[in-house]
Amino acid sequence: MAILRPVRILAAVLCSAAVSACMHARTDEVREMATVVGATEGIVVLAKPQTDGAGTEAKFLDCVGDKLKQGANGFKVHDNEQFVNAMFPWFEPSTAPVRPEAVAELLAHTQVAQRLEQTGVRYVVWVNGVTRKTDSGGSLACGAAPGAAGCIGFGWWEKESDYQATVWDLKQSRSAGTVSTDVTGTSALVGAIVPLPFIARVQGTACNRLSTQLRSFLHGEPAVAKAVTTAARH
Repeated sequence: MAILRPVRILAAVLCSAAVSACMHARTDEVREMATVVGATEGIVVLAKPQTDGAGTEAKFLDCVGDKLKQGANGFKVHDNEQFVNAMFPWFEPSTAPVRPEAVAELLAHTQVAQRLEQTGVRYVVWVNGVTRKTDSGGSLACGAAPGAAGCIGFGWWEKESDYQATVWDLKQSRSAGTVSTDVTGTSALVGAIVPLPFIARVQGTACNRLSTQLRSFLHGEPAVAKAVTTAARH
């Protein structure tokens, strides 16, 4: 471990010098059934209920939802809070169905079926995952004196964005499959009088990759490549 840390610090230095090659991403897809989104049908992106630990960040859910709306072939994406309120209490975190087959039991109740039909939602995308710091090192010192101020040193940190989206077809009460992405990136702060930040935007990259793969998935397009690790340049 003592040998690995200098290597990681050197990698961070090189990464900060080359800014464009600081991240690595992996995207996977598993399809269980075909997906067809009708012209009048919508999608909602929700955080998968958690019994413990931190849930998926609201800003990440909003990011994925906004990306799915965009473009000529974008989807009708419903506001997640409005959907949960409209379906109260059946999609609250504490009462939401834990498996797609349980949706059939809910829809057996006329009131629930009517409310769902009014929302126009056909697919629920349950997102699970977080962005977290996995490692860090180095040191940076800043100071000020009469007529002068500055920083010296070098600090780095590594973050990982690991997310999985499970797609439920509410009409058929089945899981259509899953799409997942894992992005790691090293950021650095170099003290050369003025602190120079080199930031690897792992969460933004994860949002872009997950939403792009979800768009293809929901349109029924086959995955071109699965479980392929690539360098993300941003």
